[in-house]
Amino acid sequence: MKYFGTDGIRGRVGQWPMTPDFALKLGWAAGKALADSGARKVVLGKDTRISGYMLESALEAGLIAAGVEVRLLGPMPTPAIAYLTRTLRASAGIVISASHNPFEDNGVKFFSAQGTKLPDEMELAIEALLDAPLEVEPSERLGKARRIDDAAGRYIEFCKATLPLGTSLSGLRVVLDCAHGATYHIAPKVFAELGAEVVALGVAPDGFNINAGCGSTHPEALRQAVLEHGAHMGIAFDGDGDRVVMVDETGAVLDGDEILYAIVRERVEQEGYRGGVVGTLMSNLGLELAVQALGLPFVRAKVGDRHVYEALVKRGWMYGGESSGHILCLDRANTGDGIVSALQVVASMRRRAEPLSSLRRAVVKYPQLMVNVPLVRKVDLEALGEVWRRVAEIENDFDGRGRVVLRASGTEPLVRVMVESDDDARTRQAAEELAELVRRAVAEL
Repeated sequence: MKYFGTDGIRGRVGQWPMTPDFALKLGWAAGKALADSGARKVVLGKDTRISGYMLESALEAGLIAAGVEVRLLGPMPTPAIAYLTRTLRASAGIVISASHNPFEDNGVKFFSAQGTKLPDEMELAIEALLDAPLEVEPSERLGKARRIDDAAGRYIEFCKATLPLGTSLSGLRVVLDCAHGATYHIAPKVFAELGAEVVALGVAPDGFNINAGCGSTHPEALRQAVLEHGAHMGIAFDGDGDRVVMVDETGAVLDGDEILYAIVRERVEQEGYRGGVVGTLMSNLGLELAVQALGLPFVRAKVGDRHVYEALVKRGWMYGGESSGHILCLDRANTGDGIVSALQVVASMRRRAEPLSSLRRAVVKYPQLMVNVPLVRKVDLEALGEVWRRVAEIENDFDGRGRVVLRASGTEPLVRVMVESDDDARTRQAAEELAELVRRAVAEL
């Protein structure tokens, strides 16, 4: 596609396409495509980046010019916008966010009326209109906008309702790191209303500090706070609330692989789940072996929650996720939801009367190292012949006890080099060697 990437449209604010004129045209094109299909109500939310004000206003103006009714949600987690799109009977949902990226970036992504990713056909229709002249509807057909004042309360009740009736978190001390992002006014209330004692970090967004040394991509402060407060666990979200990582009472970090396993094991034991689990190319081999030990099949999709979702729907399965903390529990929500995923793990911990460290030890992880190689321009990885020859040699040396993944990031200008094997030293050596080889090969293009 010309404009849409793997996760909507994203870029550096002030540079095309993250400019107010493009956002205006995008709002109009999306509104026009929806109106042409008979749909005329859209919910619009954002995270806490300062650029959200600008992009929100531009998108709102474009949607109204196309004759679409706009419901403004303000700062809300991405999964909350997906949920509210369904419950408010909207035709689509729009999220202004760049997820775990720094505040200088932003993006726009869409949900269908069902709260799922927008179909490719609709994205293509929007792209076609982006290249057409903007034509404002007659005044009598312009849309209107109004703010949904109880949006946060609606979503908080939804999150709590994903737990078994009667579940209480009384007696638990929980540290929450909201990354100064969209969960800052949601997650602490959810856990407090369920009875937990909450220590809240990252709940003072100023437009610039989203994801800055905090949240799911930087759990160091969370680890320290868990130990300082003698907490039972720590939970960190990313800037838009669709990712989650956890920290157990010893300060050890649980990533998406371990969180996904804990949820699946609970469903197998309590509900007799017999479907499969979808991971990605980056999922640790330890997760695959642990899921298979439960008697369930495990398959890998391309990186990206969209690909995980498609693989689950294709097979009729319920659970999948990424090591980064995107977890899909399709029996609870239609999209990745950091708060909901964390609650499922906490509920399992409570039922078992076990500490979080006990759940973590259930997955024996293989040493895995990922090195990010920055890019100054887009690169065709297939052209790096020398790199791929060395990848083949390393995988041959691993002899089935390791693997290499080389891929371009779908959200950042990076090449990700991931190596996994049963030997920590070999893993590190191979990853660093390949990363340096990629750097040299890219510089020579």
